[in-house]
This record gives sequence, C-alpha cells and structure tokens, in this order.
Amino acid sequence: MLDFIRKLIPRRIFRALQPAYHFILNWLAALVYGFPARRLIVIGVTGTAGKTSVVYLTAKMLGAAGYKTGFTSTAVFSDGDKEWLNDKKMTMPGRFFTQRFLRRLVRQGGRYAIIETTSEGIKQFRHRFIDYDSLIFTGLYPEHIEAHGGFEKYRAAKGELFRRLKLSWPKNINGKPIVKTIIANGDDENAGYFLNFESEAKMIFGQAAGADVRIGEVVAGSARTAVVLNDQKINLHLLGAFNAYNAAAAYAVGLNQGLSPEIIKSGLESVSGLAGKMEIINGGQDFTALVDYSFEPQALAKLYETATLIPHQRIIHVLGSTGGGRDKSRRRILGRLAGEQADIVVVTNEDPYDENPLEIIDQVAAGAEEAGKKLGINLFKVDDRRQAIKKALILAKKHDLVLFTGKGAEQHICLAGGKKMPWDEREVVRQEIQALDKPSERA
Repeated sequence: MLDFIRKLIPRRIFRALQPAYHFILNWLAALVYGFPARRLIVIGVTGTAGKTSVVYLTAKMLGAAGYKTGFTSTAVFSDGDKEWLNDKKMTMPGRFFTQRFLRRLVRQGGRYAIIETTSEGIKQFRHRFIDYDSLIFTGLYPEHIEAHGGFEKYRAAKGELFRRLKLSWPKNINGKPIVKTIIANGDDENAGYFLNFESEAKMIFGQAAGADVRIGEVVAGSARTAVVLNDQKINLHLLGAFNAYNAAAAYAVGLNQGLSPEIIKSGLESVSGLAGKMEIINGGQDFTALVDYSFEPQALAKLYETATLIPHQRIIHVLGSTGGGRDKSRRRILGRLAGEQADIVVVTNEDPYDENPLEIIDQVAAGAEEAGKKLGINLFKVDDRRQAIKKALILAKKHDLVLFTGKGAEQHICLAGGKKMPWDEREVVRQEIQALDKPSERA
C-alpha cells in the first residue's frame, strides 16, 4: 500500500518529503507496537566491518549467561528462541518489521535486543524509537561513499546514531538503571570521533595498554583463532585473526553488563561459525570450498590473509560486484585484488539491480587484467552465477582453495525492476559439488 502511494507522488516532490516520510513511518511503527524497545536493553552495532560477527558473538555470550537475547543482522535473525536466515536483502529491515520483532521479544520474556545498525538505515531514521542503551563502533573505512556523497558524510551518518544516545529513553530494568554506554575500537583512527559523543559510560577495546578490553597475543590457525583478552585466553572456533577484534567488542559488552570473565569466555567459545561468514562447504570433495560475504576491498584483503592459513595449492576465486550505483569505484579494485591474490579468477553476476550486469562484470574483470590475468586462460567472465560456480569447481584440483565471495548466506539475487531471484550460495555450491561426481563433469 505504501509503495502504491509513493508511486502516485512525483519523484521530485517525494525526494523533498522523504525525510519526513521515513520519520513518520518509524514513529507510527513504534506507536502501533507500543514502543517495545523501552522494555528491553538494546545494543546497537555499527561500523564498516565485523558488525554481524559482533552481533552474533554478543548474543551467544548473553545467552550463555542465561538471558534471552534476540537480534537482527545481515546474515541471521533470532527472536531468542530460534534463528532464521535474513531473507530481506537488507541489514536493517523495514521499521514495522523491527518494531514487531521487538514486541515479540518482549512478549517472550526477552532481556536483550541487538540491532546491527547501518548508515543507510540511519539515513532513513530506522534507528529512531529503538531507544538504544549501548552502541558498539567496530571500525570505519570507505563504504557506500557514492550513496552518502563522501567519507565525511558517511561517518556523520553513523555519528547521528551516537548523537542521539543521550536522548534515548531512560530505562530501569528489574530495579536497575541501564547505563548509556559507548564501546569503541580504540585502534581505529575514527574512534575519537565516536567517543566524543555524550554518554554515561565509555569503553575501549584494542591493543593499546589502556584499553578496557586489551587484545594480547593472537594465534590464527586453519580451524580456530586463539586470542588473549585481558590476560584470559579464549579459543574461538572461527577463522581469521580479525575475529580477535570482534570477540573483544563482545567481551566489552559482557563486562559492561556485569558478566564474569568465565561466563564471557564460555559464551564466546560456544560459537562454532556464522552462516555465510568464512563458511566451509564440505560435500566430500578433495579441495576446500569457502563461502564468504566479503564485498569490500578491505574485507577481501582480510579474507586473503586468512586464506594463507588454510592449506592449499591454488586459489580459485569467484566474485562480482553489486550494481544499483553502489560504489562503482570499487569494482576495478576488487578485480585487481583477486587478480593479484588468486591463481584463477571467475568474474560473475552478483546483485545488478537496474544496471547492465555485463558492464559490471567487465569493470571487475578489467581490474584482474591489470593484475596480469589473461582472459580465457586464468580469467573467465561468466554472467550466470550458477554456471560461474560450476566453472570454478570443474577447474578445481586436489588441495585447491575455491573462494565464493559477495553473497554469503543472502537469500536473493536482486535484479532489474525490483525483482528478486531466490538464491543461497551455500546450497548452490553444495549442489554443484555433488554434481561433480558425474565423470563427464571433471577431468
């Protein structure tokens, strides 16, 4: 109904009315569902990378402490009783979904709600009337820059979330006042900007000696990552040294909420993986297949760092880049990264929206060619994503590492005209691995 009304309004007029439109809808959604966030302890997680992992680690840690905890994230939703994959193709779903989710959590006796909060969501006032109590800043680097009009505006959009913390509804849960807290990655150069906002308490995590949660030795292996936090060794069942920061952020929340170090450790060590995040797909093949959500250059660089820990012969990488005008400048950079790091690159469709997918593929492939890849030899352009996956798997030999990035556990591919094609990269990879059993498929 709302979409129908929007189409009746001329685009120029709608653009002018857009801020008011989004604000009123958020207020209306909160009103309809009775402002449920006021009866929960709400933790917001924002930054460029690590948000989903921090949400998940924090939720499992609070759950280990006996608190029913619900959350929304890029990959997974949970109402405190069950988890399900995010099928909305957006990290912060529509305001009615979020408020309905919060009310459901209240009715089920939930104590905590953790909301992965994006700059795009903040621009549309989706953070309003959620009444946050703690905000976690994971770190910042350029993303969605074209949509925001520059890095400063991108940072300012996230800053708006922190600015409003002091104005958030004051809460008293079970006779205990809830302290408004900012928790920040002190090793990020933008930490000071976010810590400068007013709050009742502030915490820092990172490697600096004065951090409230200090990251000590980190030993990353092919199956787990051991990290020392405040002199306590924690064995994370997660790939990648970067998860030390994600665990440290969750650890800070635990301390802020009065959990013992033993409970925090138990909760963090209980996490065995996250859908679409460095997820290994095992179909009985003699090579390693790994699905990951990474779609930004910095995230991709970290993925390649982690790849060095996984025993392998060659790396075959299947990737694309999102359309819809989203950060076009990164496409060539992604291709160049893959061209430099992988032995074979397969460039394919990702989420073209209303752009020509072949043009996006060409732009990514151009970057790989700059890195020395040769079309038809170690660089392939395959517009059908399933066929691209199949191509990579056929090329894979024993002990190779095949990376599939950009989609993770997302449940759709977004096409022109607002159409969505059902998709689960993990299942497609698994299906195509099983199809390799046919003798004609693979030499």
